[in-house]
Formats: sequence, structure tokens, C-alpha cells
Amino acid sequence: MGREKSRRLSGSRDFRQRLVLATLTSTPIIIKDIRAGEGGLRQHEMSLLHLLDKVSDQHVIDVNDTGTKVGYKPGVVLGGKDLEHDCGVHRGIGYFIEPLILLGLFGRSPLSIRLKGITNDTKDPSVDTFRMVTLHMLKHFGVPLEGLELKIENRGAPPRGGGEVLLRVPNINSTLKAVNWIDEGMVKRIRGVTFSTNVSPQIENRILYAARGLFNKFIPDVHIFTDHRAGLSGGLYVSSLK
Repeated sequence: MGREKSRRLSGSRDFRQRLVLATLTSTPIIIKDIRAGEGGLRQHEMSLLHLLDKVSDQHVIDVNDTGTKVGYKPGVVLGGKDLEHDCGVHRGIGYFIEPLILLGLFGRSPLSIRLKGITNDTKDPSVDTFRMVTLHMLKHFGVPLEGLELKIENRGAPPRGGGEVLLRVPNINSTLKAVNWIDEGMVKRIRGVTFSTNVSPQIENRILYAARGLFNKFIPDVHIFTDHRAGLSGGLYVSSLK
């Protein structure tokens, strides 16, 4: 890691946040005692390091043989286009989208990357949540919606995945605006999506009608769309936005 003073951390907690904050603040870090005696870094954490390597330059990533210690010296977030990354099947694509959005905003050039893996599971935020909620929230912080896109090209459910999304993040030339949200407002309408892979569309329709019937007890303006696709694994999912 060189002679530059590094901040020393311990344990596997907040692994993504540590890497993102270290990158944005150009602070070298050393994380030790990562699941000592339990195999060290998990496969999805190693995949995250590989992803960081693809969008950055002039950085140093050093992992010991047991995977219990990581040294990271941040470089420059380049962004880039036509990038591709296989997220694996141990965590959802949402696990990787969160840090990518934060890093992409401060890259030297806009980011365009294709991510493959699981689009919807119970561990991580779904790609629908990012597309319908997170990206729209960013405009309140001064991020232009032009060039900010998450396109779902294929759905992927556990355990085999097979999903594919295209993420585009613009780089910003100024600092983000501070936001003070103290009023949650009233629920005026509900939008949502149901998706299914490798199951009968009739089952998806039954879920749609059941969800709509539940929401209509509280508000009349409810629209839930369907997205039935072929996939490597069977799955059903409902995502709603209020």
C-alpha cells in the first residue's frame, strides 16, 4: 500500500460503504479480520472489488491469501461506456447498483455498464425499486435525469439468475445539493409491477388482482403492470410505488 498513511478498519461490516467512502474521499484503507476462521471475503464481495477495478484507474487492491485482509488505495473513477459485469448469483444486482450510482456521479466521464445476475430477490433492493424510486429521488439532489437510466432487459430470479440490466449514470460537474425532507406528504396514487419467470401467466394475474384489490381499499388510483418473461429459474415478484 506504499508509505501513505492508511485508515485501519476491522471486520466485514459495511464493506460496500467503506469502499465507496474511501474512493470518494481518496482515503487509503486497510480492512482486517474479515470473517477470520470463516473463509474471509464472500464471492459477492470479491465480485464488488472486480467491479471497482473496472470503473477505476490508478488504484491498488490487495487481498491476502485467506481473504481476511484487504488493502485498498483509491485511484480515479473513470466511468466508461460499454462495460459489462457478471454479478453472480449470491447477491442481487441491486447490491452492486447502489455503489455504482454513487461512484458514477463523480466519474470523469458518464458510466454505461451492463450488469448480469439476479434482478429480484429478498436480500437486496430490486431493480424495479431503483428504476421507479431511487433514480427519481436523485433529481432532488441536483442530478439531471437526462442520461440517468436503468433499463431492464431480462429478469433473473434465484437461484440461477439470468437477469440483465443496463445502467447509465451521468457525471456531474458540481457538488450535490442538500435536501431536507421533513414532510412525507399524502399517498395520491399507487404504481407497481409484477413479474414472473418460468411460471404460468395466470398465476401472475391472480397476484396482480389480489394486490390491486388490497390497495383499492385505501385509494382508487392504482395501476399495476405485468412483466412475464422466460428465465433460468422460476420466480414471482410484486413491487409497488406510492
